[in-house]
Formats: sequence, C-alpha cells, structure tokens
Amino acid sequence: MKYIINICCIALFSITALNAQTKAVDSSLVVTGEEEMVKTEIKKKDSVQPFKRFKADGVAAVIGDYLILETDIIKMREDIKNQGIASEEISDCQLAGRLMENKLYAHHALQDSTITVSEDEVNNMIDQQMDRMVQQIGSMEKLLEFYRKESEKDLKEELFIINKERTLSDRMQSKIVSEIEVTPEEVRQFFDRIPEDERPQFGDEVEISQLVIEPEVPQEEEQKVIDQLTEMRNDIVDNGASFATKAVLYSQDATSTKGGQMTITRKDPLDKDFKQVAFSLQEGEVSKPFKSSFGYHIIQLDKIRGQKLDIRHIIIMPKVTDATIKIAREKLDTIRNSIVNNKISFDEAARKYSDEEETRGDGGKLINPKTGDTRFELTDIDPIIYEKVNSLNEGETSLILIDQTRTGTKFFKIITVNKKYKEHIANYSQDYTKIKELALREKQIKAIEKWQKENISDTYVKVGEEYKDCAFSGNWLKQ
Repeated sequence: MKYIINICCIALFSITALNAQTKAVDSSLVVTGEEEMVKTEIKKKDSVQPFKRFKADGVAAVIGDYLILETDIIKMREDIKNQGIASEEISDCQLAGRLMENKLYAHHALQDSTITVSEDEVNNMIDQQMDRMVQQIGSMEKLLEFYRKESEKDLKEELFIINKERTLSDRMQSKIVSEIEVTPEEVRQFFDRIPEDERPQFGDEVEISQLVIEPEVPQEEEQKVIDQLTEMRNDIVDNGASFATKAVLYSQDATSTKGGQMTITRKDPLDKDFKQVAFSLQEGEVSKPFKSSFGYHIIQLDKIRGQKLDIRHIIIMPKVTDATIKIAREKLDTIRNSIVNNKISFDEAARKYSDEEETRGDGGKLINPKTGDTRFELTDIDPIIYEKVNSLNEGETSLILIDQTRTGTKFFKIITVNKKYKEHIANYSQDYTKIKELALREKQIKAIEKWQKENISDTYVKVGEEYKDCAFSGNWLKQ
C-alpha cells in the first residue's frame, strides 16, 4: 500500500510537504531552508487585505507578509543539486508550492502570540551552523565563496532570515499537531482499513541488551591534568599569557582551532557543570580547573551579551593506562563467564556491574531513538555490532567487543539478543507500536491539510502569472 510506505518515510515536521506540491512527485525530496527570503512589511493587520505596494516583476507569489521571488526558486534548486538530488525531476511549480507552504506557516506564527522566536535564539543557531559549515568546507573564505557573499556579516544576515522563518514554520507545525493523539480503537480501525494484500512488510528486527565496563582513570592521571590546567591558569592570570594560544596548543576538542572560542546560552545542550561554571564568571575572569562528563576544563569569560556568553575554554582528558585497560577487560571476562555458565542472568549482571548509567537500571536494554521502543531493524544496528548481533541466537551472549566514547576513550562491552523478529507482514498485536505511529502520522497529515485549507482561505495570497497553471494540491489560486 503505497501511502503507508510513504508515511513511514516522512518525518513529523516534513509531513506538510505532501500538501503544497503538485501531486506527481513526492515533495519530501524538496529541501527546505537554504533559500533566500525577502520579507515585506504590511502595515495593516488584516492578513486578507490586498497587498498593493510591490513591483510584480520577478515575484513568484505573495503569502501574507512574505514575498517569494524567482531568485528564491532558483536558489532552492541550487540547494537541491548541492545535496545530490536530481533536481530536473522536480518542477518549479513544486518548488513554488513548497515555498508558499513555508511562508504560510511562518506568516501565521507571526500572528500567534504563543509562538516566539528571539533574536538571541536565532543568532545562536547561526553561530553553531557557521561553525559546522566552516569545519566541513575548510575555512570562512571558502564558505563565503560558496554562498557568494562579500563578508561574514552578509552571510549572517541571510542566515538570520532563513533560520528565523524556518523556526517559525516548524513551531507553527508543531502547534498544529501538538495535541493530536490516537486511541487504541483508532489504531485498530486504521489497521483494518488496510487490505491484507497491501499491508506493509517489516524487516528483520532484534531486541538487544548490553553490559559496559569502562577502564578507570587512575587518580594520579587526573591529578596530572589538574596540575597542568592550574599551571596554565596561573600563567594566564599572573603573567598575561594568551588563553587562545594555549587552547590552540593543548585543548583536546574541535574548538582548539579557534583558540577555544565558543558562544553559549543556558539552553544549549552542554554539560550542566560546564554551564554552571561559565555562567558564574565575571568578564575577564578565568575559572579554576573543574571536571565535566568529558574531562577537565578551564574557562575564560570574554563577554556577556544579554543571554549569551562569549567564552574560551580548554579541555584536557585524563588518560587511562594499559594497566586499567587490562583490569577492565579481565573484569568483563569474569562477568561474561558467569553469565554463560548460568551463575547470573544478563539482566541481573547489567544492573549490578554495567558502567553505562543510561541502560543499567533496565538490565542493559537498548531503546531505539527512532521509535522509542526496544526493537531495532537490523539495518539500523551500529555497524560495529551488526555482525555479532546477526550471528547470535536469542539468549546468547557475545564475545567481548571494543568500543569508544565520543572523546575517544576505549571501553569494553558484551551484548545479548533478547528476542528476534523475522521479516514479516504487519501483524496488529506484534507490531502495535509501529502501526500506532503510522495511524498517528496519518491523523497529523489530515490535521495539517485541514489547517492549510482553512488558512489559505483566510490569508492574502497572490500567485504570479507564470505559476497560475500549476496543479497545486492546496487551493493557492482560490478558485
């Protein structure tokens, strides 16, 4: 059943891509966001009032307070090509429809007092976005060349418009579907409507648990790092040494190339101890060495800018030793032997011995972040353990595997397969969680369609002559 398969592939906030495009091509292929946007102010509050003050040349459409220019469509097509998508299969009508859809959400988000997007929030997005892009492309100069901008300021101004509209659009969509739920009866009715010969087929799946043992960091190694950072701080505070230079030379993360420079807010997903220290400093102050979940740091606060801090930091991670690595492996080997010889169950051993806090309390069971349940399709399994998982029978325990943390520290683990599910046609009782998700998404799509229909009617919309023959699925032409 084609529409079921399509629903499986659509992310929550991409579901509206089905609506504003022509029906011939799946609009989930269209990339949103990197188009240039020009906002035009309308002084009157009534969004259905005719827009009179604009030059029609080069304007593809007007949606409420927003213009869509021909250059927006050209830029969107370029973005699609840059991401390796065959843009010749996507028409200008589809691109225009997707842009009109995005503008519609953003326009109504601006009218909704419960939806707010602050400048600080958007600027923080831009800082992080530009950091990632510079790392990927190699330098700011190359990035500016890629985006055809004269200066970093020009690029930030364009990214501000893009990110603000995207965030407004996302939050409007989130609000539309935020309270939508499905009852067990609705799930049953959804499943029963699917003809038996058209029910989706699910691939091989497994439920797995793991038990992790991490080598301990010797106290003397931790003290070495603390002493090293203390010496750096004293040189910076007492002798005026450059914090940035020391970050370049010694810091062990990606910010070292920028002298440890970061811009952070309280809402950033950073280590809580790191944020607590950063926000306790005065401008120009350098913290004493402190520990986070990643290592040991010192921080210098350069400037306070409203809710944002411009900081520099240095991180050094204490090293495990060959001796502690050996001890960790021997410990896990002993635990594994006890499990294999039925002296202790895997579940009990994980609760008692595992160093992984996230899974220890549940006997080592892994949760699939995509679905929220315990089942993983084999194709989604980490390549490091795929072969081991695929070869294990239910209840078997693997040999010891070597893995590493985000900071590169090695650790050891064993895994077990709790249950295997062979490739099969959807079964209501066995696959209830997946079927519920499909039913929910279908209901969300209908809610989005209903919202669009109502709000297109209540919004000032003018479509350029070149696009009036497009077969939009939404009633953009108000015929």
